[in-house]
Amino acid sequence: MAAEEGKVDPMKQFQIEPIFGSENWEIAGFSIAFTNSALWMAVTVILLVAFVYGGMRRELVPGRWQMAVETMTGFIDNMLEANIGKEGRKYVPYIFSLFMFILFGNLLGLLPIGLVGLHPFTFTSHFTITGVLALMSFSIVLIVGFWKHGIGFFGLFVPHGTPVLMTPLLFVIELFSFLIRPISLALRLFVAMMAGHVLLKILATFVIDSLNAGPLLGATVGPAALILMIAISALEILVAGIQAYVFALLSSLYINDAENLH
Repeated sequence: MAAEEGKVDPMKQFQIEPIFGSENWEIAGFSIAFTNSALWMAVTVILLVAFVYGGMRRELVPGRWQMAVETMTGFIDNMLEANIGKEGRKYVPYIFSLFMFILFGNLLGLLPIGLVGLHPFTFTSHFTITGVLALMSFSIVLIVGFWKHGIGFFGLFVPHGTPVLMTPLLFVIELFSFLIRPISLALRLFVAMMAGHVLLKILATFVIDSLNAGPLLGATVGPAALILMIAISALEILVAGIQAYVFALLSSLYINDAENLH
């Protein structure tokens, strides 16, 4: 019985649940209940606003907070200039907000506050969330591309020097590759965050089950699984930053296609 009670469902952490119930929270048959996912997205937005606001105070000698905001802003600015050029500067607010929103969301989901009864929710482990973020970037690409180049934007799908007979085939291939971008962008972040959290939960099951199985397993398997959990947690912090960077980088590269037709 003790072992059964110690079972950990690795997928339970991804369940979206209404915080105040689901009754009377519908409009036209669609639920608008405030969920745990919405709560942690709101917390992320609040933290992002507080982070930026705290760095807007221009001091003669910049404090650590101001330095942090300026460093992150400069980092995004340099990335956009390297990938798009001077035209990329106008996208700094969007890419900066996108990067920090994903980064904060990833890190909040790793907080060990479950020890005090709170359960963090990693909303970036849901394809619906990462999909919306990817569609936002893709929409900017389409709007900028057609606004700046008009019908010439379709030239993006026909590489320079393509033989006339190969043009229809390459156009279809390039168009398909272009349309698959938001899906691959969303999947990359979703899979990376979900896989890490599932692995941590499975290792937590090993720790609990080994302690319930007896002193021998508790003294061998338990500590080994715990040490591995700590190592993977450290790796997950690194992955949280890398995935936020990759999402922002790919978004800037896609915007570059719209700006420069590369």
